[in-house]
Amino acid sequence: MLSVLTIAGSDSSGGAGIQADLKTFSALGVYGMSVVTAVTAQNTLAVTAVHEVPVEVLAAQIEAVVSDIPPDAVKIGMLSSAAIIDVVAAKAKEHALSPLVVDPVMVAKSGDRLLREDAVTALRERLLPLADVLTPNVPEAEVLVGRSLNSDDDMRRAASEIVGLGAKAVVMKGGHRVGDTVVDLLFDGDEFHEFSADRIATTSTHGTGCTFASAIAAFLARGERLPDAVGHAKEYLTEAIRRAQPIGHGHGPVNHFWEWWDEKK
Repeated sequence: MLSVLTIAGSDSSGGAGIQADLKTFSALGVYGMSVVTAVTAQNTLAVTAVHEVPVEVLAAQIEAVVSDIPPDAVKIGMLSSAAIIDVVAAKAKEHALSPLVVDPVMVAKSGDRLLREDAVTALRERLLPLADVLTPNVPEAEVLVGRSLNSDDDMRRAASEIVGLGAKAVVMKGGHRVGDTVVDLLFDGDEFHEFSADRIATTSTHGTGCTFASAIAAFLARGERLPDAVGHAKEYLTEAIRRAQPIGHGHGPVNHFWEWWDEKK
C-alpha cells in the first residue's frame, strides 16, 4: 500500500494541519502517517496557543516512522522554529525522503503567525533546497523573495527566483490575488503551467493550503508526473471547497470527503 508522511503542526478544530493532511490522504486512497511538530490550540477563529514539540521527540518520531514504513512521499507543513526546521531538514537528508512537498506555512487563515521571524532564514536556506515542490501562497512567496508580488509577471519572476534558491519546482498559489478566477502557477525549472478554477464565494477555506499540498503529495506517491499531480490536486481541492458545509464561527473547513458524501446522497 502506498504511504505518505506528513510532518506538521496539529489543529484542534480538525480543519487544518495534520488533521487535514490525514483526511486528504484517506480521501485519495493512500495510507497516511504523521509526525507532530507543534500542538496548537486553534479553531476557525484564531490560534490561541502553540506548544512546540521538543526537537529530540520530533527526531524520534521521524525515525520511528521511516525506519518501519518508508514513505512514498512526504508533505511538510508548519515547522514554527529554526530548531525544528534544522531537525526536519537533517532527517530528510539522512533518509533521502522524496518526493518532498513543502508548504511553507507562515500564517494561519485567522491571521495568526505560525512561523517565527528568525525561522524564515532557516526555511529559505536549509529546507527550501530539499523541496521537490514548494507551495507558497502570495504572502509567503513575498517573504521568500523579499518584495510585493502584484502582477502575473511578478509571480513568474518570483517562481524563477524560488527555484533558483534550490527548490526543484514551485507552485505559486493564487488564492490571495483578486479576480473571479484563481490561477495557480507551477514552474518546474523549465516550463510554466497554469491551473485555473472559478473563485468560490465561501468562508469554508480553513486548511486549503494544507489540503492542496497533501493532495499533491498523495498523487505524487501514486506515481503521477508533477503537472498531473498539481492539476488533480487543484481539482480535488476546488470541489472540497465547493461542497463544504459551514462549520464554526470563522473560516470553516473544506469537505475532504466530498466524493464519499456524494455517494451517500
